[in-house]
Amino acid sequence: MPQQERAIRTRWAILEAAGKVFDEWGYEAATIAQILAQAEVTRGALYFHFSSKEDLARGVLDTAVTTEGVLPQELKLQELVDASLLLAYRLTREPLLRASLRLSVDQRARALFGTRWPDWIEVLAELLRQAGANGETLPGVDPVQVARLLVGSWTGVQLVSDAVPQEGELVHEIAALFRLVLPAIAVPEVLPRLDVAADRPLRLMSEAGVPAPN
Repeated sequence: MPQQERAIRTRWAILEAAGKVFDEWGYEAATIAQILAQAEVTRGALYFHFSSKEDLARGVLDTAVTTEGVLPQELKLQELVDASLLLAYRLTREPLLRASLRLSVDQRARALFGTRWPDWIEVLAELLRQAGANGETLPGVDPVQVARLLVGSWTGVQLVSDAVPQEGELVHEIAALFRLVLPAIAVPEVLPRLDVAADRPLRLMSEAGVPAPN
């Protein structure tokens, strides 16, 4: 294996290990020793890629904003829904993504590193701008304001779902959220064309050739 490829794999293995540890223990309680044991790498290898626990946390947070699996669609509102549903599906299966959310809501970590919520707001706001230019949104829809509300609602649903489990996965609750809010965003002729089914992430991943996480 070429050295550069090996270095990339090692860095990713360390990030995934950090994600698992941060997800289980939180930022304050997590230790470098736990991350080393989880990653099964030497201390030297870890410090080659990350200078400290703080640097690791920033690396985990940098994975938070992802549209992997989202395919170009005729309707930009569909891309917005797809990004939200895919994240909900993946979050319950990928500790690295769960850790990025836990770090975002952890008061101490947020004070140190901030969050990636502004980046998510901009991703959704840009899709809403494009949707508006295409005539998909109702008059008066403010892309930034709606994006902020969607990010806040998505995060709130996830936190409640985690604290008060119920039958069904997070993706089902996020699908229900969009069924409630889309009538206040989309013009009537677009609304029936939007697919908010909870199984859409699996179909998108299959179409994009992205392996579905276990």
